Amino acid sequence: MERSVTKEFKGSINLDVRDSVSDWDAFLPDKAPKGAPNVLVVLYDDTGQASWSPYGGRINMPTMDRLAENGLTYSQWHTTALCSPTRSTFLTGRNHHLNGFATISESSTGFPGYNSHIPPSNATMANVLRDAGWATFWVGKNHNVPIDEWTAGASKKNWPLAQGYDRFYGFIGGETNNWYPSLAEDNHYIDQPYTPEEGYHLSKDLADQALKMIRDVKQTEPEKPWYLWFCPGANHAPHHAPEEYIAKYKGMFDDGYEAYREWVLGRMVEKGIFPEDTDLTPLNPMPDGTFSPSDEVRPWAELNDEEKAMFSRMAEVFAGFSEYTDAQVGRIVDYLEESGQLDNTLIIYCADNGASGEGSPNGSVNEGKIFGGYPDDETENLRMVDKLGSPDTYNHYPTGWAAAFSTPYKMFKRYTYQGGIADPLVIHWPAGMKARGEVRHQYHHSTDIVPTILEACGVEFPDTYHGVEQTPLSGVSMKYSFDAPAEGPTAKQTQYYEMFGQRGLWHRGWKAVSIHGPISGKGNFDQDEWELYHTDADRAEAHNLAGEHPDKLEELKALWMEEAKVNNVLPLNDLQILGNPKDFETFVAMEFHQPAPPSGQYVYYPGTSEVPERSAANTHGVSYKILAEVDLTPDSRGVIFAQGSRFGGHSLFIKDGTVTYAYNFLGIPPEDRISAPVPTSGKHIIGVEFTKEGMGPNREGLGPLKLYIDDKQVGEQKIRTILGHYTLCGEGLCIGYDSADPVSSAYPEPRFEFRGGEIQKVVFDIADDAYVDVEAHLAAAMSRD
Repeated sequence: MERSVTKEFKGSINLDVRDSVSDWDAFLPDKAPKGAPNVLVVLYDDTGQASWSPYGGRINMPTMDRLAENGLTYSQWHTTALCSPTRSTFLTGRNHHLNGFATISESSTGFPGYNSHIPPSNATMANVLRDAGWATFWVGKNHNVPIDEWTAGASKKNWPLAQGYDRFYGFIGGETNNWYPSLAEDNHYIDQPYTPEEGYHLSKDLADQALKMIRDVKQTEPEKPWYLWFCPGANHAPHHAPEEYIAKYKGMFDDGYEAYREWVLGRMVEKGIFPEDTDLTPLNPMPDGTFSPSDEVRPWAELNDEEKAMFSRMAEVFAGFSEYTDAQVGRIVDYLEESGQLDNTLIIYCADNGASGEGSPNGSVNEGKIFGGYPDDETENLRMVDKLGSPDTYNHYPTGWAAAFSTPYKMFKRYTYQGGIADPLVIHWPAGMKARGEVRHQYHHSTDIVPTILEACGVEFPDTYHGVEQTPLSGVSMKYSFDAPAEGPTAKQTQYYEMFGQRGLWHRGWKAVSIHGPISGKGNFDQDEWELYHTDADRAEAHNLAGEHPDKLEELKALWMEEAKVNNVLPLNDLQILGNPKDFETFVAMEFHQPAPPSGQYVYYPGTSEVPERSAANTHGVSYKILAEVDLTPDSRGVIFAQGSRFGGHSLFIKDGTVTYAYNFLGIPPEDRISAPVPTSGKHIIGVEFTKEGMGPNREGLGPLKLYIDDKQVGEQKIRTILGHYTLCGEGLCIGYDSADPVSSAYPEPRFEFRGGEIQKVVFDIADDAYVDVEAHLAAAMSRD
């Protein structure tokens, strides 16, 4: 089937319009079939099955519970183990390597399966649904724009509007601050509409925007169905939530993550998610040397009382974040019911990978430290316990809770064990299914979502789209399972897995997994030891049968290689970018590099959008000069340039007749500030020069910072500079203002826009230094999943 671009004109054309017959149908878009459903896909981040109440978890999800009670809960639905890759499968219905999304956009490399550019042969479902008569909306997280297209001046052909969405409102990248997000609307970046002091939270804003989009369609074209992909920042770090939601969970996790695992498995059995004989896997299940030490779990009994209190509070904040966001989804569901749309809306409520272990064994109040290779200070963390979840923290819980929320499985996000790939999924569609409140055990995968939606909508995916022959869909429709027996056979036969070098393959009730942790730097893939599980009988992957069924294991290993070749999985990449210089150099040579000007000078102007950090002049771990050409008056005040947030960054600003350069090192007080009286009028050059003379124990840059006004040095002091990113996503370089969360606590107001003068330009000069020691920069990129 070919998707036609134009229709045949069936009127008649003669010399005189009076003798001619028009044909509007040739030019108007197709209409959806009568009675076609709306589609709402709610896709959370970083959530294991054992987190949420429909599966027996302690985190109350009233909206999801409501949908599960009137719909279906799936016990064996799977993802790719990582954010961008899973989301790419929701876009196209093809396996993640076929989409070029072996990993996240920020860590892409120049290979077919790893370049983060979805090929034209993998047209998106949104394009197909829009052509078939649906309104299409994407609200929330977008982690599928290639890194080379993040800037305002870049091509927008891989932004949501070009991928088939009529509207987009959300954020570009793997995460954002939920109190001060970096927002984009349609094809451009925007400022957040109001502040946390005025009641802002990202989850609330996203629900507001989603409701507006649906209402706009229904008031002008009430018969037109819509497809909405709603992707909140939850439950990805930073875990931010209103205090009243956090308070609901006070004391509920004081028994610790090991006790939670024992408790929740029993609850999951009661809910019918697992059979009664399901065994719990070990807390630290992998042999030493086969995985990253940062993924270890500290036994609860070995924590002191202060650590236990802090870890418990981190779980409380995560729970409050999740429930608060569920309440915002509830506002959408309530509106659908009030407007008579709920029964014929296919709702798919799920998460993109297992719980996140990226908080390290100790958790963090500022995860930027983790990804920048800078150790957390436990004393500092403890001091911030009462502020967890607020704008003052950028927090992530420890690995112990990742293991707990992925009960009863091994490991968590990034691993191809069940802990990384088995996720919650509830489907609700009263008009399209007879079952109510039942569990389905058929084995399925995120590639199956697109075929399911298309079958429910009565739309076929074209063989050719806009003249390009299409790759067949990788998944199968799940619609048959809506009214099938709970234990009925699955329509799926095979699904491969690969993430950062760890491999897995499920085939007809058996699964093989390599004992090779992601980003472990082990290499030697041909020497990997594999495990074998009979998942029909052992869903937790607790009993390795490799020794008992060697032939079955070899069969699955061979099948994995066949799938790998068909799906562009090779070459495997487990490069250990931290602590392994050779791997680091290999990765740097392959990653995308924003071309630098031959002069090493980057010129920026006022009145422009912020420049994403990966595309801005690099000031991480290097020497740099910054020169601002300004025309000053006695009333000049405000930010000349700023980059980063309260959790790390730098800024040059004028306040109270003083020019100040502030360097905020990972949010650790006090800020380094160097100041001088500012000239009161005329054209001047205000300059900053940092000379990296050495490195600290954690590879932070050390050296003198000098402040200049015109050709005169007016100040100098020693500072330390961040090796990794100022922020993981967003909070880019701004000229004449500071976006979102402020870099410096010295500002008298948000944004602190420059006024009372004029900024001509700001020049960043890095020509005298090389891009040195950026392991933490790469670690930050790898973390945005």
